[in-house]
Amino acid sequence: MPQLSGEYAPSTSDWVREQVETYERTGGREGGTLRDTGIPVVIVSMRGAKSGSVRKIALMRVEHGGAYALVASKGGAPDNPGWYHNLVANPREVTVQDGPEPFLATVRLVEGDVYDEWWSRAVAVFPPYADYRARTARRIPIFVASPAG
Repeated sequence: MPQLSGEYAPSTSDWVREQVETYERTGGREGGTLRDTGIPVVIVSMRGAKSGSVRKIALMRVEHGGAYALVASKGGAPDNPGWYHNLVANPREVTVQDGPEPFLATVRLVEGDVYDEWWSRAVAVFPPYADYRARTARRIPIFVASPAG
């Protein structure tokens, strides 16, 4: 099972830390939805841009053709989430777990028509993304994570 090497630094957010731990412990049989919404999530592991530690988050499961959108919405906040910087700094040190086994992934920021396609897919899975976009002046970044290799 692919894992990122190094020290794991759990999230300071209780619900994120607990969801990641539950998902990983059960191979996605538990903790696989965003709280009580029923909307599926994936676990994304990455290398911290500053610390070099392994960081893990749960993100909405927006999958198409074996690739996954990682939407840096931060609920429509004016700035990008901290994990955005991790993926920019270390786009090849990423795993995505959608079920029992994670896979190594490479991420890239998307723009133009590709961005629009992934944005539509993301809003179809999680309609609040549209509200988040209306709430912020920034363009919400989308990374696409594809299996490495």
